[in-house]
Amino acid sequence: MDRPARVVLAGAHGHGWWHLDNLRRLRAAGLAELVGVCDLRPVEPEKLRGLGEPPQSPDLTELIERTGAEITVLVTPIHTHAELAVRALAAGSHLLLEKPPASSAADFDRIAIAVARSGLACQVGFQSLGSAAVPAVRKLIADGAVGRVRGIGAAGAWPRPATYFTRSPWAGRRRIDGVETTDGALTNPFAHAVATALALADAPVEAYEIELYHANPIEADDTSSIRLRLSDGTVVTVAVSLCAPERHEPYVVVHGDAGRITLTYTMDEVRVGDGPPTRHPRVDLLENLIEHIRGGAELLVPLHRTAGFMGVLEEIRRAPDPLPIPDEFQELIREDGEVTRRVLPGIAELTARSAERLALFGELEDAPWSASGVALRAGGRTVARYVWRHPDVPVTVSPRPFLHPVRTLGGVEVSETRPADHVHHLGVCVAIADVGGRNFWGGRTWVPGEGPRWLDDHGVQRHVEFTRLAEDGLEELLSWTGPGGEEVLRERRAVRAVPLRDAWALDLRFTLANATGAPLEIRSSATKGRAGAAYGGFFWRAPGSATAREVFTAEAEGEEAVHGSATPWLALTGAAPDGREWTLVFVRPGPPERWFARVREYPGIGVALAWEHPLLLETELSRRVVTVVADGRLDRATAAAYAAEVTA
Repeated sequence: MDRPARVVLAGAHGHGWWHLDNLRRLRAAGLAELVGVCDLRPVEPEKLRGLGEPPQSPDLTELIERTGAEITVLVTPIHTHAELAVRALAAGSHLLLEKPPASSAADFDRIAIAVARSGLACQVGFQSLGSAAVPAVRKLIADGAVGRVRGIGAAGAWPRPATYFTRSPWAGRRRIDGVETTDGALTNPFAHAVATALALADAPVEAYEIELYHANPIEADDTSSIRLRLSDGTVVTVAVSLCAPERHEPYVVVHGDAGRITLTYTMDEVRVGDGPPTRHPRVDLLENLIEHIRGGAELLVPLHRTAGFMGVLEEIRRAPDPLPIPDEFQELIREDGEVTRRVLPGIAELTARSAERLALFGELEDAPWSASGVALRAGGRTVARYVWRHPDVPVTVSPRPFLHPVRTLGGVEVSETRPADHVHHLGVCVAIADVGGRNFWGGRTWVPGEGPRWLDDHGVQRHVEFTRLAEDGLEELLSWTGPGGEEVLRERRAVRAVPLRDAWALDLRFTLANATGAPLEIRSSATKGRAGAAYGGFFWRAPGSATAREVFTAEAEGEEAVHGSATPWLALTGAAPDGREWTLVFVRPGPPERWFARVREYPGIGVALAWEHPLLLETELSRRVVTVVADGRLDRATAAAYAAEVTA
């Protein structure tokens, strides 16, 4: 019980140097002895000074068995963690596993199974969770120091040179030769920010919103923001970047309805409100593991405690590849003509504002490089972008979320936004000309007896939150707000990209709930006297540049015959300027409603909510439209077959 713990270090280069220094400290204290070094590259004797002459080997299992090591400190590349952790446990060694514990949820589960079968201990190297500052903040929350917690925000901004991303073959990579590496800002250098924020909350994560970017020419993210919604209603955000001009200490702030608590986790400092900071001790995780093995002390960061972090990592792994930040938004630091570092001006302030507002980068001002959309994928390809933030859309357009660009699997663009002929047409959207006297369509309002007039009656569809966010689709809550700021409608919307044979389908569902407390009249311009203008509801604006446009149903063809029909499906075809043809097959599952169709003036298709008479909305209404997006010009039989497939 009194002898030093026998330790093997796997991965002695890079961060392994820190562990060598720590082992010198523990050796001097009589707590640990380095009995072996496992690495593909031998470690020079001078790097091991003060640690004896431990044997070296590239074979971890052989080294553990030969030395009788009780503990393996695993500091190898992320994508090797699972294989080497399983080997160490199988050889009878306890484990200190560097963060992140694995590069995928599947690998994490593999390690967890090996830990359970072996009965050995596995501590994960989230050093911030070894700080007494974390339980101190949790106690402040439990004691009601800041009232009810409404959210937790984390922020971090560090500088990193270009060489940081070339230091190893896996640095800045999402995968190597098909093997997941998941080395991004959120999952590796700022993994502590994510883990620490989650450690202050008690509920599991129910929904994820993720924005990934890279300023450096890498595969993974170097600038990112995420928002997590927990089952108890708490919101957690983390905004970080490796492109700051200087180092800013990362921190986590707890927002309560009666104040805030700030934890600067790298310094173990806690501040309540504007009061003085208090410093808290930190326990070394290897030392804690030794005490656990020797005397039964409780592990501070057992593997299961990091499951929440791994849930975040898995969502990031599955997210679309990060978006590049154009050079025009960066400050490029050069030496001898080479870019040695990239800086995003004002990035530290943006991360701080994210933590303050619990917002994503895309929701903040002064982040012109940030995306305001979500990519949708089908058949392994990005086929559409859902734009949910639109700061450049004027109020006269009735700002609202929309899909654009929408593309066929062959890459032909089949949507258009803000065209010159109708600047208030926004790709694929839900828009209504008149909801209780408010214009949620955009442009001029039709006034009976007067015609189109510019009125100050434009409303806005405001994004509230995503309740589901995945590569194949999303579910969203929206608030339809009138020109005076009053809430008119609440909407639940679901958008999904569904792969089909040689095509894909956009499945859009929405439920509008009356938020006024009184019956609400929905009208189109046609119900106010403008003949044929029954637009309002689901609407798809196709490219005005498309040639050879045709529209048909199972029974009819041509705009005059199709406009106003109530058939189960309708098809619109056209050709891009480069000659590539496309077809959209619109399907309305459920009771029939009339189609709004324009072809000659502009290509646009909608399902009308109010054709001849106003629609009275007392509680709520639901609609669904499924649109098949296909390459080529489909004939009637093929379009009908697709319509039957998506209806089924």
